[in-house]
Amino acid sequence: MPASSASLDSAEYDPIEHLNAIFSHPSTLSSVTATAEALRNYQDDLDEDIAAFVATQTASDAHSVQRIQGAKAELADLFKKIEDVRARAIQTEQTITDMTADIKRLDNTKRNLTLSMTALKRLQMLTTAYEQLQSLSKTRQYRECAQLLQAVIQLVAHFKSYRSIDQIATLSRNVAELQRELLEQICEDFEIIFAKGEVSQRKAMLAEACLVMDALGDHARIRLVNWYCNTQLREYRQVFRGNDEAGSLDNISRRYSWFNRMMKTYDMEHATIFPPYWRVNEQLANAYCEGTRDDFKAILQRSTRKQDGQSLNVDLLLSCLQETLNFEHSLERRFSNESRSSMDTIVSRDDRPHGFSQVISEAFEPYMSLWVESQDKQLATLIPKYRQQPLYNAEEEFSSQAVIPSSTELFHFYRLTLAQCAKLSTGTRLLELSQTFSKYLDQYGQQVLYHFLSERPGPQGPSVEDAVLILNTADYCYITCNQLEEKIKGRIDEELRSKVDLQSQADAFMGIASATVRTLVRKVEIDCEPAWREMRNTPWRKLESVGDQSTYVAELLRHVKERSGEVLKLLHKPQYARAFCDNLVDLMASTYISNIVQSKPISEVGAEQMLLDSYVLKKGFTELPTLNEEPGTAPPVSFVKRVNQCMSKIDPLLKTLQVRPSPPEAVVQAYLIHIADKSETNFRKILDLKGIRKAEQSQLLDLFAAFRASPSHENLVEKSPLLTPLQIGSGGHSGTGIASLGAATSIGTPSLGGGRFDPAGFGNALMNAARDGVDRFGSPVPGSGGGGAAPAEETKGNLNDNLKNIGKFFKRDIGAFRAFGRGEDGK
Repeated sequence: MPASSASLDSAEYDPIEHLNAIFSHPSTLSSVTATAEALRNYQDDLDEDIAAFVATQTASDAHSVQRIQGAKAELADLFKKIEDVRARAIQTEQTITDMTADIKRLDNTKRNLTLSMTALKRLQMLTTAYEQLQSLSKTRQYRECAQLLQAVIQLVAHFKSYRSIDQIATLSRNVAELQRELLEQICEDFEIIFAKGEVSQRKAMLAEACLVMDALGDHARIRLVNWYCNTQLREYRQVFRGNDEAGSLDNISRRYSWFNRMMKTYDMEHATIFPPYWRVNEQLANAYCEGTRDDFKAILQRSTRKQDGQSLNVDLLLSCLQETLNFEHSLERRFSNESRSSMDTIVSRDDRPHGFSQVISEAFEPYMSLWVESQDKQLATLIPKYRQQPLYNAEEEFSSQAVIPSSTELFHFYRLTLAQCAKLSTGTRLLELSQTFSKYLDQYGQQVLYHFLSERPGPQGPSVEDAVLILNTADYCYITCNQLEEKIKGRIDEELRSKVDLQSQADAFMGIASATVRTLVRKVEIDCEPAWREMRNTPWRKLESVGDQSTYVAELLRHVKERSGEVLKLLHKPQYARAFCDNLVDLMASTYISNIVQSKPISEVGAEQMLLDSYVLKKGFTELPTLNEEPGTAPPVSFVKRVNQCMSKIDPLLKTLQVRPSPPEAVVQAYLIHIADKSETNFRKILDLKGIRKAEQSQLLDLFAAFRASPSHENLVEKSPLLTPLQIGSGGHSGTGIASLGAATSIGTPSLGGGRFDPAGFGNALMNAARDGVDRFGSPVPGSGGGGAAPAEETKGNLNDNLKNIGKFFKRDIGAFRAFGRGEDGK
């Protein structure tokens, strides 16, 4: 059977597949003939359909070709019509041009006739005006001359393009010559009238002559004004330049008096001569100032060449400079309210007069260094005087907010000097003055505040009241230093602003404040020494049981709270009160570890008792900030955290000492857990503290070496920061004490060694921390001696830098106390 048309018409038709479908069985082969016939019939039908479609398409193409040919014929007709329209337009344009040609010729003739008539009229006017101007100039009728001159100048400008005509060129030269004659004539009139002293009688004529000069232009005005200024200043130059006595700095007031008389003469006699917008008085003042400035420069140069400048008196220099500044300010006030816009029409931009600020005083600028040197010498005399003055008047009641009077006096002097210098100079001299300020701020900190702190008589150094005064003063100087730096930067020239720096001086004062806080902390430590002695004298090896707390604990807390309450009552700034409490707790923790070392040997019961005592002390220390508060006031959370951190440093040591030496593995394991280092030296220290004899230590050391080498302990540190600084001596209670006060002042990290605390060496030992330098406020001071001061030649060079370093870190720590000062807990 043939395939259906749908399958034969398919784009995916496959004849093989189709044949297989028709002849799927041998029995279907009998239908081959019928199938072939059906396919031929289907093919014939398709041929007929194709032929019909071809015929239809052929007829359709012929119709399209016919339509295209018709469109082309129509388009050709359209182009022909357009061409006809364009030809007619050209013809019309030509016709219109021919019609208007005569009109254009008439218009050109009219315009040329008008121009000719105008030119002839202007030429007639110019000729007439020139003749009249020539006549009026001879009779010196200057008011009429000014009006005619303006007209003549404007008319001549119209004939610039006609200079090729001889008659007009001649007329232009005549006009220019007349202008020159008028200029010379008026200048001559001014010279004669001023020479004869007939100004008051001929004032009207001179004023009219100025109108002519105004019409002549800028060059004429400038010449007349310059002549007038030179004429008025001729006598001044003769008197003050030709006479050494009259021209000296001693007679500077006479110079300014002479100028005031000259300006008075101008106001009364000459002001009405010149037009106001010429501002002749200002140009006269400017010429006077420039001449006077040149005179002062020459005088000052001659003075400094004599004896290397020793002949130039600084007081006289300042007096002259101040008088000059007053004079300049008077000129500024006189001319500041008058508009200078009209000056643009008088002189060029480069020659235009400017303001009078420093127009004369700039001559003194190179010599202001002498004034700065005089301030340096004056300050040099103040520092020794301040050092000899008492901290406060004994007859007055002590105030916890007071400062040392010399500090306020010093900064008052600075403020006055700064204001004076800023008036005289805002450039290099002001920078030199700021450097002088920094020099004597350093000296005040070292030679006054540092002196009062470290050299006060008595074994305990300065009293609490004196220390509070020093602390308040150091804080006041720190704040005022920063304010002074900002004031100088606000007044100095912008290009020098970055060179002004008083931050190192401020840091030095903060360093002194740091040392003062440490001084106050040491006073508490001195009071606590009997309690620490009682702790060291306790037989810790013989204790058989643990009680509530040791007897020395209550005595220690009593001394701490009594002295701390006295100190905190006088510290009116919360940040310093907090710094005192923090540093005191740090020191108490370090001192407790030191006394543990000096109390060896310590039994397991003794270590347990010490651990209990440390908990009692920790609870008592948390009450420090609230000693002067209402009962029940809770201490700041941040301070409680600080106390816990400081006192918790003791726990690993005491917990290790609590472990019995039998079995020996227990001591080693406890050491590796609590101390957690690999140092055999530090392990020996623990054995010494427990009182284990040398002969018995060998087995423990072998076990320690075996345990620390195991992989489970590979993360141990090499040396513990707790045990490494400890120096364990031989003997019982006669063992070592605090290494030195300089080392013991290392708040925050224990630094222990030989020699007990000696309050007699307190002052010098405290200052060793500043002399020898610190890496951070509260860090150990390397190489600090047992109370002796460093050599003077070494100390002098490094003291201030070390104070600055202390101040930087103390300032950083003080910043952390701001929240406490605002009443926040710093959670």
